[in-house]
Amino acid sequence: MNNTAGFKDISPTTLADILGREQVMNIGIRPLWSPIQRVAGAAFTVRCPPSDNLMLHAAIHRAEPGSIIVVEAGDVDYAVSGGNVCAVAQRRGISAFVVDGVIRDLAEVREMGFPVFARGVIPVPGTKAAVEPLNGQVRCGGVKVSAGDIVVADEEGIVVIPSARQEQVLLDARTKVAKEADESLDAWEEAHRARINKILSEKGFEV
Repeated sequence: MNNTAGFKDISPTTLADILGREQVMNIGIRPLWSPIQRVAGAAFTVRCPPSDNLMLHAAIHRAEPGSIIVVEAGDVDYAVSGGNVCAVAQRRGISAFVVDGVIRDLAEVREMGFPVFARGVIPVPGTKAAVEPLNGQVRCGGVKVSAGDIVVADEEGIVVIPSARQEQVLLDARTKVAKEADESLDAWEEAHRARINKILSEKGFEV
């Protein structure tokens, strides 16, 4: 069972420490407006071929409230979404779009406060012709994403937690957060200095 609410309290920074680089989308996928709230939700996955956006437009009527629509777009030359699509998604309770591609109507999207993470903005709309399966595995920002994986995104980055690992990852993340909350900056600094000096010494640097 997806526990997306629990992940809203966990920073992508903490999750990246636990999951490693392979579950973190690359820096090309960024929030398109700021300050943007942290979002967490189960992935509803969409693949759009080059120049086409039909399946994202289909997905907004099919994704469950609270989900994050994750899109593998075919290019960055045509927008897969505009203001009305984001408005309908928001009205239906969809939490955010994460798009390996571009959208348009950013001013409208920013004004409505709908979170979109993407590669950028272009005013040219895509066509609506190519039918692809929904909720298949996609690649977004260099990460493989399957339907039901947990996506956590904010200004720090975007992390994908495989569905089968979500309970353990959430437990590990909460443990890490609690441990860090109990550690003062003075204690952290002392331990950090000792660790760095040890590494330097082992590598022949005169401490």
